[in-house]
Amino acid sequence: MSGDGTTIRVLLAEDQTLVRGALRALLDLEEDIEVVAEVGRGDEVLAAAREHRPDVALLDIEMPGKDGLEAARELAAELPAVRAVVLTTFGRPGFLRRAMEVGAAGFLVKDSPVAELARAIRAVVAGERVIDRDLAAAALALGATPLSGREADVLRAAADGATVADIAGRMFLSEGTVRNYLSSAIGKTGARTRVEAARVAQEKGWL
Repeated sequence: MSGDGTTIRVLLAEDQTLVRGALRALLDLEEDIEVVAEVGRGDEVLAAAREHRPDVALLDIEMPGKDGLEAARELAAELPAVRAVVLTTFGRPGFLRRAMEVGAAGFLVKDSPVAELARAIRAVVAGERVIDRDLAAAALALGATPLSGREADVLRAAADGATVADIAGRMFLSEGTVRNYLSSAIGKTGARTRVEAARVAQEKGWL
């Protein structure tokens, strides 16, 4: 049981069935933690949280529908009592910064020992913020994203294969403005092409 004798209710959001099942089985071994709901898509998180009223939502960062960061943002806006802990396979410091910006209470790599995950769940319920130490150090060393919001939006669209004309129409910008944003983003990432720039930005967690 937790400090006040109650069980901590957990919502588990993970798109890989085997990983989700393993996490549930391990967490259910903790006497004070109960997994009350599971979802496999990011766009199912908010509805499940409304129905089951968990104390903590464990959110995989990469899910279909919506990613874990967007799901955390929705929870913070609509159900702030639910503490979001983002789990990632990829230790990208840019993701950590974005997770904190959307109101996540914790950010851990997915291969953390279950005892560490259980401690993190208890800590965020107690009002603390829990962050993977190595990622925190890397995020401080990296600094904030150099991309402006518009540059990131244009680069994200380009990464999906959209043409300059497509991006211009979608974002209500001129083609010349789109080219300027792409050129600036390419320069800031140290890349040679828009595809390479998008890859670099994604690896650093800037998109």
